Amino acid sequence: MELARLREQPIAQIAEDLGISESCLRRRMDQADINDGTRPRLTTDERAELVRLRREKRVLELEVEILEPAAAYFAKENVLPKSRTPSSSEPARTAHVAWSLGNGTAIEAKGTKY
Repeated sequence: MELARLREQPIAQIAEDLGISESCLRRRMDQADINDGTRPRLTTDERAELVRLRREKRVLELEVEILEPAAAYFAKENVLPKSRTPSSSEPARTAHVAWSLGNGTAIEAKGTKY
């Protein structure tokens, strides 16, 4: 970079001596000026941070896109009806559950659901 900044030789000659293209050397010189603060643009570190933050933002937006409907679904599922006793005109609803323990023993449970 210093050779090109001193302008003792043409940039094309310096690039050829270094084995790179002239445009590559000019881009590197521009970025070096930015990193040194002589040009008002994003430095290499600032650009890397910007890329990282944009990537994190995309991930967070995707998570929100997935979690908002899931939260709404589970909130709706967790709303239980108020406990009530059956009126005399309604039949009581009961649950009957049976388990087999595999050794010939069975357990049964009956109860009023609501």
